Amino acid sequence: MRSRLRLGFRRHYGASPLHLAAHLVGFAIIALPLDRIFSGGGGVTELLLWYLGLVIVHDLAFVPAYTGLDRLFRATSARLPLTTRTGPPAINHVRAPVVTSVLLFIIYFPLISGQSDGTYFAMSGHHLTHYLRNWLLITAVLFLGSGLIYAARVLRARARSAR
Repeated sequence: MRSRLRLGFRRHYGASPLHLAAHLVGFAIIALPLDRIFSGGGGVTELLLWYLGLVIVHDLAFVPAYTGLDRLFRATSARLPLTTRTGPPAINHVRAPVVTSVLLFIIYFPLISGQSDGTYFAMSGHHLTHYLRNWLLITAVLFLGSGLIYAARVLRARARSAR
């Protein structure tokens, strides 16, 4: 009976009930900030202008920059001797921590650089002193974790090829 209900749900909805529950939780999480933005009054226009500006800067500056860096990394890694290129490609193990770290830096730049005014402390009670250290620690953990995952994948690939 249960599998029949699941199949009927999947046929009508297009995915599992867990997919629907995850989306409902995501919408509930995002509802509070959206409510605060739109019920606050004047912040909507500023938010839309910031968003439009960021879209333009992304398309004109960031896309060429990270595309060029990705091509440079691929060209550099292609020149390595074949003995170091056996196993899984390293590109995604570099991309993931770089992208995450850069996004965190962009989002928290005023706090990391200490350029945020006293309003932040007055509203949150948090000092700006540890944001740079925390961002560097998070970046180090991201690269370390990605490196460990890559090392495990290389060892597994070598063990398979030795068989």
